[in-house]
Amino acid sequence: MSFRIKFQLSFMMFLEFFIWGGWFVTLGTFLGENLNANGAEIAQAFSTQSWGAIIAPFIVGLIADKYFNAERILGVLHLLGALLMYQMYATNDFNAFYPYVFVYMILYMPTLALVNSISFNQMKDPAKEFSFVRVFGTMGWIVAGLIISYVFLWDSPQSRSEGLLKNTFLMVAIASALLGLFSFTLPKTPPRIAKDEKVNISTLLGLDALKLLKDRNFLIFFLASILICIPLAFYYQNTNPFLSEIGVNNPTGKMTIGQASEVVFMLFLPFFFKKFGFKKTILIGMLAWTVRYVLFAYGNAGELAFMLLIGIALHGICYDFFFVSGQIYTDSKAGEKYKSAAQGLITLATYGVGMLIGFWISGKITDIYLISEKIHNWQNIWIIPSVFALVVMLLFAFFFKKEEVEYKS
Repeated sequence: MSFRIKFQLSFMMFLEFFIWGGWFVTLGTFLGENLNANGAEIAQAFSTQSWGAIIAPFIVGLIADKYFNAERILGVLHLLGALLMYQMYATNDFNAFYPYVFVYMILYMPTLALVNSISFNQMKDPAKEFSFVRVFGTMGWIVAGLIISYVFLWDSPQSRSEGLLKNTFLMVAIASALLGLFSFTLPKTPPRIAKDEKVNISTLLGLDALKLLKDRNFLIFFLASILICIPLAFYYQNTNPFLSEIGVNNPTGKMTIGQASEVVFMLFLPFFFKKFGFKKTILIGMLAWTVRYVLFAYGNAGELAFMLLIGIALHGICYDFFFVSGQIYTDSKAGEKYKSAAQGLITLATYGVGMLIGFWISGKITDIYLISEKIHNWQNIWIIPSVFALVVMLLFAFFFKKEEVEYKS
């Protein structure tokens, strides 16, 4: 790739994840403190991500892959997203806010696949070239968190009490409009499917890969992937409100440690995979979920604040060792014929079904342990996903039979 194309793709990735990290991390805190939403309502808002993940294949498969250039659809979706973000910024009532965030996530989630498609279309060797471009996405998420916490201080107690956290939506609206306009300058990525070619719905959703569930090991992994997303939902939905409520300074900025650790542990993943094999690597990832939530349960904003920071830093192990290892395992089991279908099925099961259930459970648990207005028994809240992750780990350890899986970066 030329320097110009590398810059375009890297900037696209930076903005794509700057947009997501710029509002999604603080969403729970904003809804609870500014819109007086309860746990169930916050869960309802977060679950729009899952509905977006479920609907995304239809938008990408039925529209982007068949009728229009990917970069043009990316531009239109982000321009519409900018308008919806501004509406969220201007809204002071949850019932009015929810339809905007619901439509926004249906429009945003397909863009995750579109930026990948645009990138791959320009690469001769994606296995070697994509990681350089994708790392700018992680940097975008980190920069968004640092800006919120350390530049504008929107997540400080005083700013939150003044309702300034809503400015995250305005910031993201501007970024989304910028990416929307910038998208029309990106390299052309024409449709992959002829207009007269029929599109199979089951293929779009990855349902063609259901036959892989006849393999006992893959079935165990598939079920574990859904179940482990339940404690994952607790992290996305509750961590920022938790840190804010107990008085941790610059909570959004500190949460970027999790994204930084993703990059670091991605470098260690090949070593663990080759040294310990797939089963032990994925068990380490599951165990990290349990340890993380124990640290959250017993840490505090004072002398034990280091426990919270370690818990956040474990995000790299939690995500890379389970989800990235799982993607590699899925690729090895699917074979050439079902590679895309199998990855689509796992994505639908995890970010769709698994996290949809997880957000709902997290919201219910959070409401159960509400002690008084905006004060929660966080120790009990965090112990529940910790125990749940431990049970999933033990079941996986017992039922999944060891098999050799080749690491492919």
